Amino acid sequence: MKKTLIALAVLALTSSAAFAHATLETGEAHQAGTYKGVMRIGHGCEGEASLKVRIQIPEGVIAVKPMPKAGWTLEIVKGPYEKEYDYYGTKLTEGVKELVWTGELPDEYYDEFVFRGMITDTFAVGSTVYFPTVQECATKAERWIEIPAEGQDPDSLEGPAPGVKVVEPGHGH
Repeated sequence: MKKTLIALAVLALTSSAAFAHATLETGEAHQAGTYKGVMRIGHGCEGEASLKVRIQIPEGVIAVKPMPKAGWTLEIVKGPYEKEYDYYGTKLTEGVKELVWTGELPDEYYDEFVFRGMITDTFAVGSTVYFPTVQECATKAERWIEIPAEGQDPDSLEGPAPGVKVVEPGHGH
């Protein structure tokens, strides 16, 4: 009986660690297409409520618009792009670099933070676009910001950045 309880405890600890990341709901995005990112935050910081969620927007993801959340304030950090992008005939040289939601998400709850943007053709089909994400709590933070090196398994990282695989261009917007 004691061995069974220990085995169950170990399984519970390792299972929760495996699901403890910030993740994106949809794991694929069409090259040169609009992507709806739904960032899932499944816990706080070791029992503390999440007070701020920051999502970094990588170069090559343009025309980003966040979805406001009731009860949360939203900050949109803008800056220059490294290059000029064509967005349906409009030349874009600057845009969203980071999205910051500030509010309170108790540790015992789960929530989602939504944005959309265009995944430009600067990303090759088969590559992964990473969205480094940080949860800030009162005295701690969870940093999902590590981007794997070429050939490295993202699951081997302690704080892997959420990512989406770029697939063949789709049709329409």
